[in-house]
Amino acid sequence: MTTASDVELRLLPQLIEHQRVRTTPVKAGDFAMPAATPSAGSASAQRLTFDDGSHLFAKFTEGRTPGYLAAEANGLRWLGEATGAAVPLLYADDAMLVEPWIEPAEPTREHAAALGRDLARMHLAGADAFGAPWRGFIGETFMDNDPAGPAWAEWYAARRIAPYLGPSRDNGALDAGDVAAIERFAARLDRLAGPQEPPARVHGDLWWGNVLWGEERAWLIDPAAHGGHRETDLANLRLWGGTPLLETVLAAYDEAAPLADGWEERTPLHQVFPLLVHTTLFGRPYRSQLMGLVSHFTKLS
Repeated sequence: MTTASDVELRLLPQLIEHQRVRTTPVKAGDFAMPAATPSAGSASAQRLTFDDGSHLFAKFTEGRTPGYLAAEANGLRWLGEATGAAVPLLYADDAMLVEPWIEPAEPTREHAAALGRDLARMHLAGADAFGAPWRGFIGETFMDNDPAGPAWAEWYAARRIAPYLGPSRDNGALDAGDVAAIERFAARLDRLAGPQEPPARVHGDLWWGNVLWGEERAWLIDPAAHGGHRETDLANLRLWGGTPLLETVLAAYDEAAPLADGWEERTPLHQVFPLLVHTTLFGRPYRSQLMGLVSHFTKLS
């Protein structure tokens, strides 16, 4: 009998190839692919079922961009050094990434408060610099993790805004006037970003679909981890309807690691990056939301 507990994980590729482990596609609403996940096509997701009925979760690149799973594996390991909320990484190579199978459960206030405290600990663990020493991805597109100066505003403008303007213009999502407006916004970031903070250890793509609520706790999945601004993760939790029990999460966070004055007003600033990723990947449908944020901050400055 082949069981999850006695399999050497390095043998999994061979066991799967020879059909010693059953694979089932993970559908929307299952483990890590909630309904309306914009980047669900980034890798093939499968549930691995063993003879004893136990399960694991696996992603397969199937010839997609080299380094995609390595970036996720690096992020999970790094976040896992700081918090038990990061889903454990059991195995990773260039073609496959394996994690425990976590059965989804209803969110609870207890787990939401614990998530807030976990995020605070993770952020306070810090990073050596803004960015990361590995090649980054978000969804199935690039994410530049190179350094760009000591201040977050400078780095955010150079590595989280500028690289996506050309692709978003070229695919018709943004016109020349939009690009110019975003460039003006980026030039004012040092005045908009609030008090300077040291690099935090951030998830980097923490929209509600990347919080998996299980029976034991809320888990962090699918990171685009790097050294960044801690307000970024909190801002992303509000995107596309927001994560459940968000106010409980934020209250517990602020108690554990008090936030600088004005952080709530800065939320849209941090959402510019994920929206630029969406204009890069999915085109003009995300233009209106993006340019609304940019226009708001342009008026303020």
